[in-house]
Amino acid sequence: MRIFVAIGISLCMLTPGPQSQTSKDQQAIRIWRSGSQPSRQGPAENFTGFVRVDPLFQANAPARASGSLVTFEPGARTAWHIHPLGQILIITAGTGRVQRWGDPLEEIRQGDVVWIPPGQKHWHGAEPNSSMAHIAIVEQLDGKAVDWMEKVSEAQYGEPLRAQGASTDAGAKPRPSQGAIGDFAPKLAELTDDVLYGDVWERPELSKRDRSLVTVAAPDKLRSHLIRARENGVTQEELVETITHLAFYCGWPNAVNAISVAKEVFEKQ
Repeated sequence: MRIFVAIGISLCMLTPGPQSQTSKDQQAIRIWRSGSQPSRQGPAENFTGFVRVDPLFQANAPARASGSLVTFEPGARTAWHIHPLGQILIITAGTGRVQRWGDPLEEIRQGDVVWIPPGQKHWHGAEPNSSMAHIAIVEQLDGKAVDWMEKVSEAQYGEPLRAQGASTDAGAKPRPSQGAIGDFAPKLAELTDDVLYGDVWERPELSKRDRSLVTVAAPDKLRSHLIRARENGVTQEELVETITHLAFYCGWPNAVNAISVAKEVFEKQ
């Protein structure tokens, strides 16, 4: 008899009580009415120009996705940043720009959908003469959805746009080092293109012309550096004077060899 009483008590304890309604409410459909969530201005440390952020929905466990409507005034943009699980942008109005680190600028327009892969350094914002709005959807990894980095410089913002219709798929022309060594050393090629040429060479503290004067001091890859220096506006007289001065620091034979290579480069061009 006692066993039956114990079973009965256990069943009573499992019978839905007042808290079951709370659990049911947590699974109910929710509607956030338009205008019910306050807008906020994008923080100055993460954005350039005026940016308005309208929250749309937050991540509700076990889901990890959240979304916002972000409106950029002309010329406004994000800083460089990374999303650990990527991001989707749905362009809802206007014309803007998006760029992955080391790639050309891309134009984005109303109706476009942009997928930014996980871990890719990038930025996005409005055109100089047009506002732009997009819905941004991101997922959280260990409670974090974004890593903010440095701001986009005026020079970076003003880079030429990729020609419309140009391919960005696997059939596109590879970046310089990918074409030269990518098949044999893909990681080294990636670091060369993204870190050396994509980061160091693009830093505004030195002009590309001055950076070319630095590279001619290195005997390795001298020919390609001399060609690049010529393209960056370094004159023959400046290169000769640089090599002459370096002879006292990097060795006379290296300087003589560098002069020979420079002579060939300038005679061909």
